Amino acid sequence: MASTSGIGSGGSIDVNAIVEKLMSVETRPLAAFEKKTASFQAKLSAFGTLSGSVAKFQSSLGSLSSVANFKSLTAKAGDESVLTATASGKAAAGNYNINVSQLAQAQSLVSKGQASTTSSIGVGAKTTLFFQFGTTSGNFGLNGSALSHAVLSTGISNGSLSLNGTAIATDSTTNSARALAEAINAKSTTTGVTATAGATSTAGNLFATFGDVATGGDGAYTLSVAGVQIAAQGANVAAGAGVTAAGIDTALAGPGAVATALAAANITVSGTAAGGDLKFTRADGSNITLTETVSGSAAAVTGGIGNAAGAVNGGFSVTAGSSISLTATNGSQIRVGGTNAAAAGLVDGTSGSYLGGSFSQDATQASGSVLIDSSNNSLQGIRDAINKAGIGVTASIISDGSATANRLVLTSTKTGAASSMKITLNGDGSDPPDAALSSLLGYDPGGTQNMVQSAAAQDTKLTVNGIAVSSPNTTVNDAIQGVSLSVTKAGSSSLSISKDGSSLKTSIEGFVKAYNELNKSIKDLTAYDPETKKGGPLVGDSTVQSVQSQVRRVLGTSITGLTGDLSTLNQIGLSVDQKGAMSLDSTKLQKAIDQNFNSIAGLFAAIGAASDTQVNFTSSTAATKPGTYDLSVTTMASQGALTGSDPLAATTTIASNTKWSVVLNDTKPSNSKNIAEVTIPPGTYTPAEMAKVLQAAINGVPAFTSAGSTVAASIDANGKLVLASSRYGSDSNIGLADVSGTNMSSLFGTAAPVAGVDVAGTLGGQAVVGKGQTMTGAAGGPTEGLKIEITGGAIGNRGTVSFSQGYAYQLNNLATAILDSKGLIGGKTDGINNSIKDVAKQREKFTDRLEGIEKRYRDQYSRLDVALTKMQSTQNYLSQQLAQLSANR
Repeated sequence: MASTSGIGSGGSIDVNAIVEKLMSVETRPLAAFEKKTASFQAKLSAFGTLSGSVAKFQSSLGSLSSVANFKSLTAKAGDESVLTATASGKAAAGNYNINVSQLAQAQSLVSKGQASTTSSIGVGAKTTLFFQFGTTSGNFGLNGSALSHAVLSTGISNGSLSLNGTAIATDSTTNSARALAEAINAKSTTTGVTATAGATSTAGNLFATFGDVATGGDGAYTLSVAGVQIAAQGANVAAGAGVTAAGIDTALAGPGAVATALAAANITVSGTAAGGDLKFTRADGSNITLTETVSGSAAAVTGGIGNAAGAVNGGFSVTAGSSISLTATNGSQIRVGGTNAAAAGLVDGTSGSYLGGSFSQDATQASGSVLIDSSNNSLQGIRDAINKAGIGVTASIISDGSATANRLVLTSTKTGAASSMKITLNGDGSDPPDAALSSLLGYDPGGTQNMVQSAAAQDTKLTVNGIAVSSPNTTVNDAIQGVSLSVTKAGSSSLSISKDGSSLKTSIEGFVKAYNELNKSIKDLTAYDPETKKGGPLVGDSTVQSVQSQVRRVLGTSITGLTGDLSTLNQIGLSVDQKGAMSLDSTKLQKAIDQNFNSIAGLFAAIGAASDTQVNFTSSTAATKPGTYDLSVTTMASQGALTGSDPLAATTTIASNTKWSVVLNDTKPSNSKNIAEVTIPPGTYTPAEMAKVLQAAINGVPAFTSAGSTVAASIDANGKLVLASSRYGSDSNIGLADVSGTNMSSLFGTAAPVAGVDVAGTLGGQAVVGKGQTMTGAAGGPTEGLKIEITGGAIGNRGTVSFSQGYAYQLNNLATAILDSKGLIGGKTDGINNSIKDVAKQREKFTDRLEGIEKRYRDQYSRLDVALTKMQSTQNYLSQQLAQLSANR
């Protein structure tokens, strides 16, 4: 409406006042517009409240829509400083006793020290560091040298031997390798070191010369080993008539007192006296003293050990001893010290390596290579190159403060005994690797160990109710089915697995509360108060009634497609009264939890199950209809593979610088990202080893790793090498081509690769889409979106796949549809907003018309005012003229 401000009255009449009064009548219809707008706003707000209530109800369905939440169990450790645990639906309730003896750790190797981190190492010749991962066998420790004759006769002097800082007392009784080992093992708990005494053997050439013994008139001869007399001869016996080499062998061969006595003394015999290689051995490292005792005049005895027949024997005695070897129980270096280290046959200092070790590659772990040349052959350069390669090894440099302080430390990124490293260095083509790099970095647990192991690769070891379990990680999965243990230290703890009924009850109680809040919200919005004669903002609204009826319809319908004992909410204590309020019978719910815990999931969540154990339900969509569907498989999915045309030889030698071009899971058109050059580490391999080496080398290619492509290599029943993509289906393929070194035909002969195919069949007689091992119901049918995985078996009828939609799943879908911008509430609020806009436009149009009306009024009354003013002026003039005329008479 136009403003009247600034318009004054003309003179005879008050135009403004008249116009204002007239316009107050004209603007009365504006109130109707305001009222209508307010009504629409109230409904809009009411639908906002309804939308919020539906959303809150939907949120309460979250924990009830997941199958996993219904099958979860609680896991409680008695000592959580030792371990914690979680349990999945696959677990079974029970109590366990767990004893952790060892935690998993990664292997670390340390190089010899370098004076500089930036100076070049070697001449810069191209050298490839090839990292392989696997299991190392053999003890890690050190070998001592043979105990001296002085120690064997008088023992180690009073003092101590120190191992890893723990002193081990020695004295005169420490006079054999066995005694020394026993003293060390008595302190193994604190030293982390065990000792093994080597077997004691007399010299192999001790009987190289043994003359027939002859004794004179006053002569006598005895031969004893460790106090056991094995031969004796009295006076007046000619050579050959008494003790001879052959006679000794006869006595030792037994049966007889000699053989029995030696066995009692834990002495074994090898060789023969007649053959000159007779030896006596004690496996436990005890000393063996061999003695020839003669008596009589100076030349009363001839012959014997080291004396030809007729040569005078003046008596003989020798004590044989052995040495010890030390083993670090945790695979770490052993620090030797103390006052008597040398007497114990050990060297003062820190050392350790694999003794008689060997390395077996783990085919499941990818190999990796790093090129070192003149651009990066410093300690820093090597470190950075290894870290950049991302091959499962972390490199760092530590400084020990010595003249050659800088040491390269290589640590496997994986823990576990199967993650030990082997580092092989290859040169370029026919050139050898850089010698300085080999000296620094070469490491083969079964050969040259130029790096030093500072931490061994080891598994977590524990027992569950006395059953030994090992894991490559500190997280131990499925030692107890469905239970994941997180181990933090050695020790013992109990573990209790129980049904998580409390979480389920909490979720159901939340569901009941949210439903009743939604029901109350609907009631408040649609209620009518007869006293005030006022109704809620949505009274009589069909939309809100539709929301309410749809929710109630879902709750009142039993679940179809379930195979368990439960199909309605009432069976677990949930009911809805005539007023629409939901209540929970806790006793009934607890009974259902106790008796049908796993079946409750089907009441709320969407679940699928297959009758064939090699068929797994994966997922569904909102379009999937509940039901039980027959499964027929007409084509099993397969992998792309290359199988050798001939069995592999007993050994296969891979030459240095062997490289193949590998195509893995390529697409059409071909993508260069699916093609890579692979280096096969040189060596001579058995068929099983060849498969491991090949698999690990291909899986170590970063391009394949980033694409999620891997291979598996194996030897089939015919001895042929099989290389297969780990992927199934039409996207699975593999190809090899020679680049350098050993030709691929050396392994595969004339074989050609075969591409994989997708699974095919029908589900409930309906068409499916096959991709790899996954079968998905096609659009348009009841099985639309139903996704299953066929992991094995054969073609033909494969049983049934059942699918059901629980209450929470259905209600969640319903709420999503209701809250959708084009759903019930969204459509309604859009209509109200449009109505508000229409009213605003009508009001604006009416306001515009008021301006014209006011202007018209103002013009009319302004002209009237002017006319009246003129008439008043004329009246005044005429009055004056008449007055003058009257005065002039």
